[in-house]
Amino acid sequence: MASDTKPLHQRHCVKCEPGTPPLSSHDVGQLLERLDGWTVEDADGHMRLMKQYKFKGFMPAVEFVNKIAPIAEAEGHHPDLLVSYGSVTVHLFTHIAGGLTENDFILAAMIDRLLTKS
Repeated sequence: MASDTKPLHQRHCVKCEPGTPPLSSHDVGQLLERLDGWTVEDADGHMRLMKQYKFKGFMPAVEFVNKIAPIAEAEGHHPDLLVSYGSVTVHLFTHIAGGLTENDFILAAMIDRLLTKS
């Protein structure tokens, strides 16, 4: 794992190539401590990040997704997004690595930042 001490939301995703390994459980645990409210879950044999954001109604949830989309596209790292009435569930993992990479934690921090920026 890189030893970059810059806050995750200030970093950028790096392109993953075939053969990019997923992070170890130890590295996942260290990075998870730098996020707020995210959990790691097993999904089809690989680890992924998950967080559910709550909103008052459907349209605020859709508006949040519309803020996530351009950031994900700019970073070249795309989360799975589930929009429900009053919530958005975000799932992140790096397909090419078959698990979690630093990119997942970087994008998670950027998504969180959308709700804390003024």
